[in-house]
Amino acid sequence: MNNPVRKKIPVTIISSLLIITICCPFTVVSQNTKSSALNGRENRTVKKTLLDFVDPYIGSGGHGHVFVGASVPFGAVQIGPNNLHKGWDWCSGYHYSDSVLIGFSQTHLSGTGCTDLGDILLMPYTGKPRTLVRDKTPTNQTATSSYNHQNEKVTPGYYSVLLDNGVKAELTATERTGFHKYIFPAGEEAHVTINLKQGNGDEAYDTYIQQLDAYTIEGYRFSKGWVPDQQIYFTLKSNYPIEKLLVYKSDSLAGEQTLKAKDVKAVICFTETPRELLLKIGISSVSCANALGNINSEIPHWNFAKIVSEAQQKWNQQLSKIMISTKDEKAKKIFYTAFYHTMIAPYLYGDFNGEFRGHDKKIYRNNHWTNYSTFSLWDTYRCANSLYTLVQPERVNDMVNSLLSIYNQQGRLPIWPLAGGETNCMPGYSAVPVIAEAYLKGFTGFNQEEAWHAVKSSAMNDQQTGIRFVKSLRFIPADSIKEATSFAMEYAVDDAAIAAMAKKLSKQDDYTLFHERSNYYKTYFDNSIGFMRPKLANGAWRIPYNPVKSVHSVGDFTEGNGWQYTFFVPHDPHGLINLFGGDKQFLNKLDTFFSVAGDMGPHASMDITGLIGQYAHGNEPSHHIAYLYSFAGEQWKTAEKVRYILNEFYTDKTDGLIGNEDCGQMSSWYIMSAFGFYPVTPFNGIYVFGSPLFDKVSIALPLKRKFTVKAANNSKTNIYIQRVELNGQPYTKSFISYTDIMKGGLLTFYMGNRPNLAFGLLQKNRP
Repeated sequence: MNNPVRKKIPVTIISSLLIITICCPFTVVSQNTKSSALNGRENRTVKKTLLDFVDPYIGSGGHGHVFVGASVPFGAVQIGPNNLHKGWDWCSGYHYSDSVLIGFSQTHLSGTGCTDLGDILLMPYTGKPRTLVRDKTPTNQTATSSYNHQNEKVTPGYYSVLLDNGVKAELTATERTGFHKYIFPAGEEAHVTINLKQGNGDEAYDTYIQQLDAYTIEGYRFSKGWVPDQQIYFTLKSNYPIEKLLVYKSDSLAGEQTLKAKDVKAVICFTETPRELLLKIGISSVSCANALGNINSEIPHWNFAKIVSEAQQKWNQQLSKIMISTKDEKAKKIFYTAFYHTMIAPYLYGDFNGEFRGHDKKIYRNNHWTNYSTFSLWDTYRCANSLYTLVQPERVNDMVNSLLSIYNQQGRLPIWPLAGGETNCMPGYSAVPVIAEAYLKGFTGFNQEEAWHAVKSSAMNDQQTGIRFVKSLRFIPADSIKEATSFAMEYAVDDAAIAAMAKKLSKQDDYTLFHERSNYYKTYFDNSIGFMRPKLANGAWRIPYNPVKSVHSVGDFTEGNGWQYTFFVPHDPHGLINLFGGDKQFLNKLDTFFSVAGDMGPHASMDITGLIGQYAHGNEPSHHIAYLYSFAGEQWKTAEKVRYILNEFYTDKTDGLIGNEDCGQMSSWYIMSAFGFYPVTPFNGIYVFGSPLFDKVSIALPLKRKFTVKAANNSKTNIYIQRVELNGQPYTKSFISYTDIMKGGLLTFYMGNRPNLAFGLLQKNRP
């Protein structure tokens, strides 16, 4: 099995160590109360906020790739520590196994499989000015420091570390501004290096820095990496007067005050040694002036504790949208950490005045929506975006408008947009199901005809990989492009979403066209072997073909194998069942999928982790498959698989994610499945029942409504649904609709330790 690294590293318990106390109405009463009869003192209860159940270290080890640092929900700034980039597991800029920091940057990725960002890196230290970055044994010749996790503290909105160089660093953030606090050892000469050359795996091609006055520095960093051309401007304000700014080119001193070059670094020198230094850094894609405007509009003072308190209140407010009841404190910690991880990306990509730089490098202003970027669409369309329609409805229209704006900038919908650029990463045009889902669920804060034009024209655009083959051959030949079969099968899902939009818009001809295209996945089904199989340009099947093998570099599938993609038909499970010849044959194949062993080979993608047979929970193409049993009348098997995944593949350790977080998708699967249902076909508004994890879950809805899920007789052994009630009335379906959820109400699952084989068996009760 290709399993993830599962190092057993002790997690530092952080919540009890925080020195900053906030007042917040969202509290949980601990059961650990002291009796006055025992201690002779007043009986007291210890109140916790929901922040106490969030551990940002979860997923910072193993292959989770999560961001560790300070931010606000969906904020443009993710300020946090950086290690020197050492490979795939450092995609976020930080990995729990490391012990050397090179500084604190203002931007980070969370959970992705590629590297980028790490912009505007600051490093505090004492001694003589220096700029060298080294990973091994930092010395007084390098601007790096070792550190120990026991000297770190992190909670949503706040990060601190006592570096081995003697400097204590504390970080917090607003939406567009990072706030640094450095406490230097008494009697030591203090400096801060600003490193514009260093990013996280990208290359700076133009950098600039200038001291404007005794308290202000500005600059920019233009880079090429996963984003083909990222432009980020910054302005820095200091609470201590700056004596001079030493500027370096290629780590050689080049002068003072200002420099424009490819690899600028600078060292801040102070007129007097600061004991407690505060630095505010605004960022912008437009200009240094806008970066300053972001500072002035968001942090017009120097009260660091106030910004920490405000950031944590913002997190508590968001976390309180879902309230859970359980005696399992560990599960509560995993849940709220997962919920936290769904709100790091996508993030704001626009300034205090609404301006932002588009993919075409033009400045866009006077917008009627809030602009976002960093959409991991191939991952998040499966569940995270569906979760947003439930718990972030106020942001959905803005997200759709952001995607439509990118369409206007580059002539097609984005594939994987990041920081104002198109990465073109992953197969499919996965913005389509996100837009379709919002439209089909009744969101109206965007131009529907514009949305229709964007999804249709993107699907007809020959510049999309393989689309000309889809039009002419109804499939994409495996000998024409890499990962052709995955591209074609993703397009089928996307085209089903377009067909659903066309049907609601009464565009019959378009519905017919895209409904037909959504069925092209059937072209790949080889009935003689019972697998989806790559097809060559001459119409012949790929020979030889082993559905277990996965060849990442020149393969037919994207981060997967023939087994996994055989079940990748989330838009038409009933059509897939028919290909196998009916329920019995389909169920036999699905049982085999979850049990068959096989070596995927030495060239398999690192993303294929979390295996149950050939099921790979560490990667998104498998995420819906456990729920397919319900479509063939065996909902109880869905319950078995889902509960196993919830319990075994999500833990409270640093390696507690079985695969990449992928901007919230891995955590969204956990959240929705813990509710007791999951969106197999996200844009159709149907949520398929699994096995609810908690005794009670309450979801805050618009108009002060609330949808509550109760699981009676729930336990680690009582994982099977016996019967269901909706608002006190018997409910025989094995699914529920988005419409019913948004009305508010009470869904009650009655659980038991043996399957109720009749539940969800009849055709009329299946999804």
